[in-house]
Amino acid sequence: MEIMSFPESYINFKKMKKRAEQILELAKKYQDYTAKNLSKQVQIKSLSMGEKDVCAEVKRQMEEAGFDEVRFDGLGNVIGRIGNGKKILAIDGHIDTVDVGNLDNWNFEPLSGEIKDGFVHGRGTVDQKGGIASFITTGRILKELGFDKDLTIYFVASVMEEDCDGLCWKYIIEEEKIIPDFVISTEPTNLNVYRGHRGRMEIKVEFRGVSSHGSAPERGKNAIYMASRAALEIEKLNERLAYDEFLGRGSITISEIVSGSPSLCAVADFARFHLDRRLTWGETKELAITEIEEIVRDINAKVTVLHYEEEAWTGLKYGMEKYYPTWKLEETDKAVVMGVDAYKFLFDKRPIVDKWTFSTNGVTINGMYKIPTIGFGPGNEVMAHAPNEKVPVKDLMIASAFYAMYAYQI
Repeated sequence: MEIMSFPESYINFKKMKKRAEQILELAKKYQDYTAKNLSKQVQIKSLSMGEKDVCAEVKRQMEEAGFDEVRFDGLGNVIGRIGNGKKILAIDGHIDTVDVGNLDNWNFEPLSGEIKDGFVHGRGTVDQKGGIASFITTGRILKELGFDKDLTIYFVASVMEEDCDGLCWKYIIEEEKIIPDFVISTEPTNLNVYRGHRGRMEIKVEFRGVSSHGSAPERGKNAIYMASRAALEIEKLNERLAYDEFLGRGSITISEIVSGSPSLCAVADFARFHLDRRLTWGETKELAITEIEEIVRDINAKVTVLHYEEEAWTGLKYGMEKYYPTWKLEETDKAVVMGVDAYKFLFDKRPIVDKWTFSTNGVTINGMYKIPTIGFGPGNEVMAHAPNEKVPVKDLMIASAFYAMYAYQI
């Protein structure tokens, strides 16, 4: 009698389903552990360039979880490693946060890290220490399961993202020479799989006028009037920017305006504004600059893309131009498909595949270096930079399971 064999694809499917059950069981087992690790991180204030203490705590947590190696790089990023295979997966989360803002808008202590009613409360729980706490648990899960695939996984708690998106990964790729095959960003996605977002750039426009006594303004050239006329044209520009079916429309807004004059009784001879430009698919740095130069072509004005260069907590000064390229992957890209499959193995349903509204480290990882990148993170991005920030403990558990399942598919 002929013995019929199951197709290899079916055998692999059953094997992966079994692995998903083991991962989910451990993620639930360590759910409180994940929440407590996050609480400890939240209690340590960590603005950009001031992450030293929280980086030390994250390093301790990675070591406690049994990572094969944990170290700081020159910029201060915490890099944990599991495995030593040919292919490389990196899981990234930035450890710095914005400040707490007006305390009157908070219903609880912003740095309490309180675990209550199924949430971890405090600044950074969503944006985005929650992702870091989750992937530390992922490391513990993988070590407990005896992860032995031909894969190196780097778990990166990155610095200075809030000040300069992607600077940390520019350093990792160019200076540390770590070039992953795939990257997961743990920025908040509400547990959806994200595959891109608009780019952005920061532009400075300076106007030079001529001062005169305020009693005779006709003798001078008022730089504020120059800036004001340009500002009205920029408002119109925003209405006609390009549109992409997935990423949406590009946008531009003036986020700051300053001026100067010899005195308050004189015509202003200087004005400057800062532009926040969001770039949809097909819009480039050159295009965005040209659009502004056209508006001010008959005005004495200078248009400049800003440059960021600051000293990290390690003392290293490092920088880059404040141009953060647009990026997206197609839904059929292998990195996205693996993310969808990881979710389906764990939860027997397809996740929503979408995009971020804001910008992430993906601007360098994929936007500059074209490394396949997806997003999956605990918490809802509407809580990012907002008062009363909190993340569901269940989200942390799901994220820790997702990252482990993703690793088993590479």
